[in-house]
Amino acid sequence: MNFLSFLFSLTLLIAQAKVILIDPGHGGEESGAVGKLDDKGTRKLFEKDLSLRLAKKIKEELSKHTTTYLTRSLDRSVSLQERADLADLVKADLFLSIHFNSSPNTKSRGFELYYLDNNSNVATQKVERAENLNLKGEELIVNQILVDLVVQQTVHHSKQLSTFVHEKVKPVIKQHQIEDRGIKPGLFYVLALSKRPGLLVEVGFVSNTSELKKVNHDKFMSQMAKAISAGVMAFINKSK
Repeated sequence: MNFLSFLFSLTLLIAQAKVILIDPGHGGEESGAVGKLDDKGTRKLFEKDLSLRLAKKIKEELSKHTTTYLTRSLDRSVSLQERADLADLVKADLFLSIHFNSSPNTKSRGFELYYLDNNSNVATQKVERAENLNLKGEELIVNQILVDLVVQQTVHHSKQLSTFVHEKVKPVIKQHQIEDRGIKPGLFYVLALSKRPGLLVEVGFVSNTSELKKVNHDKFMSQMAKAISAGVMAFINKSK
């Protein structure tokens, strides 16, 4: 299916959303953000491992209700284009990219949800630069015309999806005393290349030692996975 044909059929696909592709951020040589579990920094924790753990739990929950895939199930490198190609291969209707945040300010904390759209917020642009950092080869061909087309076709449903997920996540982050940084637009190429309605989730700040310990806990991971899954299913059921 060529790109224009995909755009024409996108609305029908959304209404019958059954296939979800979950994308654990980073992997392999690309570790993502690096957190420290102790003051000396001898015990490190990588974003790539946290995102994979959570993505697997989300897949386990969603697989009870709908067809779900992972862009990677192991610690391996997957380019943005490969992630997008997999979305086409499995005929995904929704795309969820799982990440954990980082900041030079070790006091930064909180949970954020992003949907694909243009923005002018300086803080958001810093997150965009971090997540778009390793673009190379064909991935650089993603131009503004393509991005604008994808935004136009997906932004409405992505915003709806973000609202449903956010509502389910709020009790979890409140229970664990994690700041709610809300829903924001962001220009993330992994979402643009996927050409599907989707979200990029920044679960918490690994650069904040206290928050890292919270998000690394199995109880939190399980609760977050159930909340995100419940939000996705609420969106799907509403769309039907």
